[in-house]
Amino acid sequence: MFSIDLECRQSAKEMTIADLWEAGCSGIIEVEDREDAARLRVFFDDDSRQPELLRRFGGEASPADTRDWVAFAREHLKPMEIGEKIFVVPEWRDERTPEGRIRIVVNAGLAFGTGAHETTRMCLEAIERRVKPGMTIVDVGTGSGILSEAAIKLGAARAIACDTDREAALVARENLERARVSVPVFIGSADAVGSDVADIIVANISPAWAADLSHEWTRILKTGGVAILSGFESADVAGVIAALTNAGGRVIAEYGEKEWRMLEIVSGAS
Repeated sequence: MFSIDLECRQSAKEMTIADLWEAGCSGIIEVEDREDAARLRVFFDDDSRQPELLRRFGGEASPADTRDWVAFAREHLKPMEIGEKIFVVPEWRDERTPEGRIRIVVNAGLAFGTGAHETTRMCLEAIERRVKPGMTIVDVGTGSGILSEAAIKLGAARAIACDTDREAALVARENLERARVSVPVFIGSADAVGSDVADIIVANISPAWAADLSHEWTRILKTGGVAILSGFESADVAGVIAALTNAGGRVIAEYGEKEWRMLEIVSGAS
């Protein structure tokens, strides 16, 4: 594992962060946030990719110390009330769960999905709106497993989680086991999931993957099912919608927080 320290303009920060997640980073620390620029420390697992990533993003590389990420998370992650029913709390905090909310405990692992990012919050809110008892949820690009955990605790009967990143899948398994939530997690993507199995698909991934997997969303969804897609910015929405439409999907809702967007789609044009 190694990290890259890089600087970017404030106007380009959100796009840079999105590009880094798409490039397969394991975690991002915002080391400094100035009015004109931000300095980021970005973690990657595969040391062999260091020359490629330095050419693409610039910056200075060094061996990673995962304690940097843990220390950052402990300093910045706070308890969060999300939607009407969800309470996300770091494992080192002991605040009581507000009445009527489910408790989801997150740790400072390197997988994406602590609830702090806008796209994760929008996906959690969408799951809360959509999930009903007895439903099956497919969680593609599960990261920390937080979305699968929320779905089960909100009443879903079954969740299936996957991630192409081996480390993320292992983190998700550990988190879900710790939460005593029974969710199978496999290393792979949507193409390994059966057809017509999901009442809800949730995928907080890059715009390229959201578009490339468009036919998988419509294949996996049951009749009347909904796919919740996020992980992209407003500038990416048109391209994602075009791919979804070509695959037989139809956008029924769009949500936004800052520059980040989330789409809800159903299969079919009616």
